[in-house]
Amino acid sequence: MADKLFGTDGVRGIAGQYPLTADFCLKLATVLAQKICTSKKQVAIARDTRISGIMLQNALSAGFTAQGIDVLDLGIIPTPLCTTLTPQLNVDMSIMITASHNPYRDNGLKLITSSGDKFSDSQTNELEALLQTPDFSWNYSDSKIGTVKTVNAGLENYLQTVKNIAPAKALSGLKIVLDSANGAFSGILAPVFKYLGAEIISLSDQPDGYNINENCGSQHTENLSKTVVEKHYDLGIAVDGDGDRIIICDENGKRMDGDQIIAYLATYMQKHKILKGNAAVATIYSNLGLGKYIRSLGLNFYATPVGERHVIAQMQKSSCNLGGEESGHMVLSDYSLTGDALIAAVIVCLGIKEDKRALSQIFPVFQPFPSFSNNLRFTDKSIIEKIMNDSEVLNTIENMRQTLTGHGMVLVRKSGTEPVIRLKVEDEDAALAEKCATEIISIINQKL
Repeated sequence: MADKLFGTDGVRGIAGQYPLTADFCLKLATVLAQKICTSKKQVAIARDTRISGIMLQNALSAGFTAQGIDVLDLGIIPTPLCTTLTPQLNVDMSIMITASHNPYRDNGLKLITSSGDKFSDSQTNELEALLQTPDFSWNYSDSKIGTVKTVNAGLENYLQTVKNIAPAKALSGLKIVLDSANGAFSGILAPVFKYLGAEIISLSDQPDGYNINENCGSQHTENLSKTVVEKHYDLGIAVDGDGDRIIICDENGKRMDGDQIIAYLATYMQKHKILKGNAAVATIYSNLGLGKYIRSLGLNFYATPVGERHVIAQMQKSSCNLGGEESGHMVLSDYSLTGDALIAAVIVCLGIKEDKRALSQIFPVFQPFPSFSNNLRFTDKSIIEKIMNDSEVLNTIENMRQTLTGHGMVLVRKSGTEPVIRLKVEDEDAALAEKCATEIISIINQKL
């Protein structure tokens, strides 16, 4: 059976190891040039701050230009900016080189259509088949070699979007600690909040190619929380390495996850009559309390499969403009085509400024159901495949689902980006949820 190259968010792996190698990128660019870049014969490439991004971008550029495709080098910018700019660039597609919230040694390739959407399963399945065909025709161009052109696509584009949301000095009086994760928002996040008049402390905004997400950003908020408390600031805002996730902490350093931010945005947007479709979208991984709260507002609540592209697809289907994930992806489609930490942060802060209460009096917006989560990590994905196809494991998972039917949930899934099985069990009865989670973990451990 052929290797699965594309996960929930493109190709992901360790840089320098297959498939995140220069020769793979060369072949991928060749396939894309022949199958996708056939109209405008132009592609845009952006990256986050990882040291390996340069190597991967150069290999992609070589493959495209050898096929006669021109490359627009967008440089280091956040994923949401790359996605939102793509329809304006007159390109056949874009590629964002990033491993999001993962450590520097990882990297990935997010493929973006000319309309700013992520590639569909059917598109990636076709690409996968071609990439694993030994006799695929490379057909180097003998009539035209493509060019590489640098395009400045950073701070000014974000400032223009922010001006459409809030005027200068709109956040004056707020004291905010910002954590840029030493990633793509370094050099953007702080200037935007200064433009909005906030008093800021900027953390982790000096990327060196190796320190992206290192003890900082949305996955590691300890220093953010500590700084907020020690400096007596109003709140902290952390993003991840490519800028599509946001996590917030209150003045006491307490962390608020994506579910709480979705609930807050729904409340604020409904109050200001800017919520479209009378609905909000999240995934099945969101806490059951979120859906209960959204429905209490008189809104529809849609829970999709895990993955931002599923959230966006449901938003488009329901004509609504708010969606997100527990992990911190916030999609505000009036302003951005994908999860955008900065745009979400600005709107949250507008609400906080208007409210005048301390963040700890605003959050949590809803009471979560008791939840037991565990990320079971393995040495490689082949072990996960065996476990997830084992009859005893599957029977135990199904029995636990039956136990919680109608009042709780059991989620067991393979990570799309790491050799991890993600387990989440929720129920209003905390003891019952814990018992079900323990039984599933026990049977998986037996299989090891």
